[in-house]
Amino acid sequence: MLIPSIDLKDGAVVQLVQGEKLAIRDEDVFRWVRRFEKFPKVQVIDLDAAMGSGDNLVLVRQIAGALSCRVGGGIRTIERARDVLAAGAQQIIAGSSLFKNGAPDLAFAQTLCEGVGRERVIAAVDSRGGHVVIHGWKTVLPLTAVEAVRALEPFCDEFLYTHVDTEGLMGGTNMAAIQAVRDATTRKVTAAGGITTQKEIDDLHALGVDAVVGMAIYTGTLELKIDR
Repeated sequence: MLIPSIDLKDGAVVQLVQGEKLAIRDEDVFRWVRRFEKFPKVQVIDLDAAMGSGDNLVLVRQIAGALSCRVGGGIRTIERARDVLAAGAQQIIAGSSLFKNGAPDLAFAQTLCEGVGRERVIAAVDSRGGHVVIHGWKTVLPLTAVEAVRALEPFCDEFLYTHVDTEGLMGGTNMAAIQAVRDATTRKVTAAGGITTQKEIDDLHALGVDAVVGMAIYTGTLELKIDR
């Protein structure tokens, strides 16, 4: 399944290359909300909140009330998770908050799981150079995505795996890395990071993996097809 992504920064929809270089900025956020409204799943990420440089919570709440979406970025407390869920989000995506002192923070993972329900928790595991990265992909941890997934599996209903090495480059993703994560868990898996073509989406679907796509949609490279 194709899951379109809405990444928010400074009140606008953006696409970043490798999480750093601005490639696309569109202040007409709700043009994209309307375009994606018929999709069964949309991913909304508050990049400012994720990077600790403010937030777009007012926008996030509005979008969550308009789309069938999962919301991530700055989900560091039960209160924030409950806030976006109350606004209409179907699930929350937690990333950096699930790690502490270089390892999975199982205590917080359990608290989040119990606080909002496991079925509403998506654990984001981002990998760069073979290691998990957090804090806007700036902090490298001494563990692999597979190790992180195995540790966090009891506390979430789904994993979002982002292959940062290919993120925003429009050159395709790393199917072998995604396959390794898929093989490491019985939970649902969604993949992101450089997914550009319909063939990649179809190949991931054959593995039972959904595909989050951003840059290829915003550049018009990929024709949108709604999966039901």
